[in-house]
Amino acid sequence: MGAPLRWYFDFLSPFSYLHWQKVKGLRATHVVEPVPVVFGAVLSAAGQKGPAEIPGKREFTYRHVLWQARAEGVPMTFPPTHPFNPLGALRACIAAGSTPEAVDTIFDWIWRDGRAADSDAALAPLLDRLGIAPEAITAAETKTALRANTEAAIAAGVYGVPTLQIGDQLFWGNDAHPFALAALHDPAVLDDPQMQRVSTLPVGISRLP
Repeated sequence: MGAPLRWYFDFLSPFSYLHWQKVKGLRATHVVEPVPVVFGAVLSAAGQKGPAEIPGKREFTYRHVLWQARAEGVPMTFPPTHPFNPLGALRACIAAGSTPEAVDTIFDWIWRDGRAADSDAALAPLLDRLGIAPEAITAAETKTALRANTEAAIAAGVYGVPTLQIGDQLFWGNDAHPFALAALHDPAVLDDPQMQRVSTLPVGISRLP
């Protein structure tokens, strides 16, 4: 097995669902650690809005992800509402051990089958599938673990989901997967002069806050 990889995601993100279909394939050659995080907290730490919070961008993003899913042959059905509160699904994942099987089950529930996961009633049958009790998602240790995951992601420099961490390098987005694979197979991809130059490129102008 190669070096462990960390994969930061939120069930709120349809791009995370798409990227998971690729990332889980890396388990044949690498240890992949799924790390559920609160996307809203990551956005707040970076001073950003999510795509679904910006009129116009919201509709485009939904259409774009549907197009990507169809192009990649991945079944996708949007849940009843979006954005939705993902905390229950994230905590359910942690309570189930954040295993690949749990990640699969929750993603399929929300993004393949288009089901809600943002209320006690909506979560109940999902928890049954996962084999976990409702009180497990409200347990202090579950909440603490999700908070720790999110804080660790922010400390690592994560600014969006999905993000694949290879060593200390972060690769953000479903469409960045080929770039991540190239760096995974040959770390020297990031070492050529132009790649190094942009890491220290001076800022020419900044917008006022």
